[in-house]
Amino acid sequence: MEKYKTLEIVQRNAESSVFHLNLNRPSFRNALSLDFFSEFPQALASLDQNTNVSVIVLGGNGAHFCSGIDLKALESISEGSQSGDRGRAGERLRRFIKFLQDAVTAVERCRKPVIAGIHGACIGAGIDLVTACDVRFCTEDAFFSVKEVDLAITADVGTLQRLPSIVGYGNAIELALTGRRFSGSEAKSLGLVSRVFASKEAMDEGVRLVAEGIAAKSPLAVTGTKAVLLRCRDLTVDQGLDYVATWNSGMLFSGDLAEAVSAQIQKRKPVFAKL
Repeated sequence: MEKYKTLEIVQRNAESSVFHLNLNRPSFRNALSLDFFSEFPQALASLDQNTNVSVIVLGGNGAHFCSGIDLKALESISEGSQSGDRGRAGERLRRFIKFLQDAVTAVERCRKPVIAGIHGACIGAGIDLVTACDVRFCTEDAFFSVKEVDLAITADVGTLQRLPSIVGYGNAIELALTGRRFSGSEAKSLGLVSRVFASKEAMDEGVRLVAEGIAAKSPLAVTGTKAVLLRCRDLTVDQGLDYVATWNSGMLFSGDLAEAVSAQIQKRKPVFAKL
């Protein structure tokens, strides 16, 4: 496994194609440093291209999932934007914001499903991360906040773009304007997470079962489902139907389809080739 300053990649079971990508700055409550924004897309691309990986679980080491962006990173951004010509400083800042955005969007670029397991704090940039994930679970003690407004920032790394389609516009704007803290149970009622677990141990086991279940399915069907859902988010129903018809015209007739049908007839578990 590659080594990173801010991340840790773990394969808990050598026989499993489920890999864990953990935020690994527990002494800083997994606050996201500038190094993270370089390393995160690299780590995801590495896992995406690894044929032994079917599903990625995103978590945090220590007591919290993520406490937001590191304030030192904000300080360096502020200092860099105040020097020299105002227009050029603004252009540098715009490119830097796009760099941060691209790191989070790497979750969606990754063909493999990314499941977020959230415990403790999930604040600010932590919500940017989890809203880009495909499936989200949390513990009862998890708490959330779209915190940027309290730091005099308009959230700009993905929350304002992704959260409304997950929890609805009315809920998203209320959370973003108030910056208030909300619980794991409220996150479930809003639809931000699919399930709440009593403890981190229970969540880890629940996430494992879901991830292993997905990993056992056709990798072509799984990656295709993710790709089509993400693309159709920005399309009309008719456009989405046309897109999936075109997708399946190239992907449907595969060895996976033959194996799935054969397994159903023979009443056995299918075995699919790696992607």
